[in-house]
Amino acid sequence: MFEVQRSMFATPPLLSVSDLRVHFPVRAGLMLRQTTAVRAVDGVSLEIAPGETLGLVGESGCGKSTLGKAVVRLLKPTSGSIHFESNDISHLKQSALRPLRRNFQMIFQDPAESLDPRMSVRSIIEEPLIIHGLGTRAERHTQVNELLDRVGLPTAASERYSFEFSGGQRQRIGIARALALKPKLIVCDEPVSALDVSIQSQILNLLVELQKDFGISYFFIAHDLSVVKHISDRVAVMYLGKIVELAPAETIYRDPRHAYTKALLSAIPSTDPKARRKKILLEGDVPSPIDPPAGSAFGHRIKHPLYPDTIGMPLGLTEIATGHFVAADPCCLTPEDWDKVKPGNIGKSHETP
Repeated sequence: MFEVQRSMFATPPLLSVSDLRVHFPVRAGLMLRQTTAVRAVDGVSLEIAPGETLGLVGESGCGKSTLGKAVVRLLKPTSGSIHFESNDISHLKQSALRPLRRNFQMIFQDPAESLDPRMSVRSIIEEPLIIHGLGTRAERHTQVNELLDRVGLPTAASERYSFEFSGGQRQRIGIARALALKPKLIVCDEPVSALDVSIQSQILNLLVELQKDFGISYFFIAHDLSVVKHISDRVAVMYLGKIVELAPAETIYRDPRHAYTKALLSAIPSTDPKARRKKILLEGDVPSPIDPPAGSAFGHRIKHPLYPDTIGMPLGLTEIATGHFVAADPCCLTPEDWDKVKPGNIGKSHETP
């Protein structure tokens, strides 16, 4: 399933996700029996190489955060597999998972909610070290001071509480906590979306510097393609629980192939006041993940005339150019691109890369 992507990496992938599904049961009736399910993540496969940043973009509600939480096992997957290095962590019990958690951490969207206001900054950053039994008290004290300095905060901040800081400073505390265990992978769940634009750039620059210094891999989740552009090596575009396009960042911004990706890119404000960019206005509403369309979800939304033809059609990702994967969906591709990827016209297709 991963032959094409693995050929792109000089080393084995750090993280491999295969056909991952996360469904939440919907219950009704006196006996609260499950009647259906919310298909938040519905058959996602991807890989992240050591030291790489994979950006994940899509509209709110498409399943991005659910996927990020499932990757670090804050949510239990319904099916599929998650391999971190050589370990299958998909269905490990918490006792078996705990020793591995030091290798993958998470930065949350809202630091005001993810940082305990009753704990001092020192206690917040030191807590992971205590849980994993790392260092003496004096060593932990020194490490907390070093982490605060590394994220641009004074050591005196350690004796204060998170609610005494600004949003950007609180996010720096969250980053310091994520770094405490020296992880190999950090899932960044919209870490700058709640911050002012000027602060966003500071946090993004900090993340880039930390990656250079420590060789960390990032799974960077955002709804803003302009933010993802400056930090990602590759970008995956998600729509209604599925990946619809995946390519190197430069390629996806220069040559998007999927209609949904083109619409997202058209919404990015231009820094050139003289530039004229045609904004693509999407018709219809996002389908419900409780009752998704039987065929092309995006084709159903825009009422594409070819939608009936996609019912029952495999719409998985196919390599349309080297390292560039797109959903083989006639509703979302130009006639020329559809001719390249439709069954029978390609040498090898991949449902998921």
